[in-house]
Amino acid sequence: MLIEKSLLKSKIENQVGVLFNKSIDEANEFEIYQGLSKALLETISKNWLETRKKYETGKQAFYFSAEFLMGRALGNNLINLGLDKEVKEILKEIGFDLNSVEATEEDAGLGNGGLGRLAACFMDSLVTLNLPGQGYGIKYKNGIFKQKIVDGFQVETPETWLRYGDVWTICRPCEEVVVEFGDGKVRAVPYDMPVIGYGTKNVNTLRLWEAKAMEELNLKAFNDQDYDEALKDVNAAEDISRILYPNDSTNEGKKLRLKQQYFFTSASLQDIIRKFKKIHGTDFEKLPEFVSIQLNDTHPVIAIPELMRILCDVEGLLWNDAWAIAQKTFAYTNHTILSEALEKWWIGLYEEVVPRIFQITQRIHFQFLDLLEEKFPKDKERRERMSIIQGNLIHMAWLAIYGSFATNGVAALHTDILKHIELKEWYELFPERFLNKTNGITQRRWLLEANPELSKLITELIGDKWITDFSQMKNLEKYVADEKVTDRFLEIKSEKKKQLAQFIEKTQGIKINPDSIFDIQIKRLHEYKRQLLNILHILDLYYRLKENPNMEIHPVTYIFGAKSAPGYMRAKGTIRLINEVAQIINNDPEIKDMIKVVFIENYNVSSAALLFPAADISEQISTAGKEASGTGNMKFMINGALTFGTLDGANVEIVEEAGIENNYIFGLKVEDIEELKKKGYDPHVPYEKTKGLKRVVDALIDGTLNDEGTGLYKELYDSLLKGASWHKPDQYFVLEDFEDFRKTQEKINKDFADRKVWAKKAWINISNGGKFSSDRTIEEYAKEIWKIASQKI
Repeated sequence: MLIEKSLLKSKIENQVGVLFNKSIDEANEFEIYQGLSKALLETISKNWLETRKKYETGKQAFYFSAEFLMGRALGNNLINLGLDKEVKEILKEIGFDLNSVEATEEDAGLGNGGLGRLAACFMDSLVTLNLPGQGYGIKYKNGIFKQKIVDGFQVETPETWLRYGDVWTICRPCEEVVVEFGDGKVRAVPYDMPVIGYGTKNVNTLRLWEAKAMEELNLKAFNDQDYDEALKDVNAAEDISRILYPNDSTNEGKKLRLKQQYFFTSASLQDIIRKFKKIHGTDFEKLPEFVSIQLNDTHPVIAIPELMRILCDVEGLLWNDAWAIAQKTFAYTNHTILSEALEKWWIGLYEEVVPRIFQITQRIHFQFLDLLEEKFPKDKERRERMSIIQGNLIHMAWLAIYGSFATNGVAALHTDILKHIELKEWYELFPERFLNKTNGITQRRWLLEANPELSKLITELIGDKWITDFSQMKNLEKYVADEKVTDRFLEIKSEKKKQLAQFIEKTQGIKINPDSIFDIQIKRLHEYKRQLLNILHILDLYYRLKENPNMEIHPVTYIFGAKSAPGYMRAKGTIRLINEVAQIINNDPEIKDMIKVVFIENYNVSSAALLFPAADISEQISTAGKEASGTGNMKFMINGALTFGTLDGANVEIVEEAGIENNYIFGLKVEDIEELKKKGYDPHVPYEKTKGLKRVVDALIDGTLNDEGTGLYKELYDSLLKGASWHKPDQYFVLEDFEDFRKTQEKINKDFADRKVWAKKAWINISNGGKFSSDRTIEEYAKEIWKIASQKI
């Protein structure tokens, strides 16, 4: 027992008194949440300190990420501390419900999509495995945005999660550092968030940086009553950590994004070097022996020239010595093959924002050209393709591969594509640096916490070792023929569907049938993820039902959840289309609830915790070869949803583990797409030949659907059939895959009727989800890349 129940209750009462000058019987749920959280922080503080001291003399891994999508902290921390039952009892004694108290916590606005949620899962696994690791990122004052759906359109409003501060972060003002840009300096103030492991006393740290001006006020300007000028520097500095992913459609937005990236990487490196010197002095050749830095995608790659600046300019090392150290310190995770997501910076902007870093990047570029000249003296074109600086653009992914000792993909298929197609020339140059690390998710957040009913059944059957050793899930497979077990699973799934239905009715005002098939697609809105294919099929199904009201069909509820980047108009058009089709179908009495469409407003970690356990079908329908991994597919799988998707990303490994016969795979494979591209793909062929397809595509422009004169639907139509200057028509093969998508959906609908067979398929998926724990992923990183070992306090 970490703490006696009576003592914890006393601490909660004390904290409510200190924070709000109130007694327990005067406090409301938010005040109880604050007091409880502070009491827990007090309880773990000794272990947190002891963990930090234990780690500081050995090797540590540092995870640099622009996002950490942590979700709510209280519930997860209570489960990891083993205090959830005790706290529930304490709160009941003083007249409060734990769920209501938890609901007052805002989701931390530190991430947006899979990249950030992966980073959060990795933090959980690091500490649960007692591994010496720490995260570094930005303490964004606002998340990317809070999504409102107004007349079917996405409207962005501020996601002010820090309106009343954050009880889970502790300011460390004595460890602030200064970051210098071309136009001045800012202070980086560190805030530490404890990362609490399951079944361990270890408490790791996520350090987040907040940007502050060197001076909080221009007093002269203020006294001169020029109030805007008085706060000009303050606002410019604080803009750096004001919002996650500011719109970069303008030059000013791009500058701010680059400033964010340099700000947190520079501050983090200064912090790491300061701590290294405290223990090891100035023998920087030892830095790779004690420090391994993982660059999560290209956002933090500017850390490579920044470390060179610190080692050469500040610490006085020779260039070659510093470069050898840097290359042995950094490792890079590639999360995408999409060219637009591989960051490239215009040299004029880069030089303006970080002039010294530009000079260093240039030198790295020329050094790499010398290497290419040596390796490929007769291949000028190859040297040009691989150059870090090409024309007026700096290729950050190329800098990352050259400046690191390891480059990993995040699923077997993704890594294979990197090695043999997208990064083939790099793999030929540095074959020893490329390796795969299939992503994973933490079963503690996405099964133990999100689905306590299913977790209880699993523990009854195989014990509780699965919570920290997910390979134990394989022991469930022997129960696949046990109808008592699979019937209990179906009862649990039914209960989770009812809970989600209640949530949707309460928040969306839509009444859905819990006995319908819950077909769910929840992920960032992007063309390659093909939410457009999904909604076009739903519209086609609606038209067919209108023509044939007696069509045999099991009722289906199609559920979407997604945010579009503020400047991504095609994605916004798809959101509008989903919501308009939902309005048409949900309000048509002739359909008689045979199909319903729901768009979850402001999809986040908290709503995800309801959606994954309730799903029957997991829509993972990205164009083959475009999704690096996906992690939503894993969360669905371990909660007993069947994957309906392409052979893309981690879907490939999911069907390898659980069997293709227990999932639903459709569509073009990577090799099919390559062949189709060679022949010359014409989307007009499926558009004309596929029954019903022309009707739904034309609905975008023939007046059937109404985008309120925005032109969003015309843009979607043109993307499918006309293309644009920067891409060919239907570049994600929506129309080509439509017919197979529809056939597979029909098979799903038919198969769902046999509940016992369906339950067996779901149970096999659950039983074979063991590979997809982030614990396994982190163990591989620790052993094969970071070379760190468990350090248990």
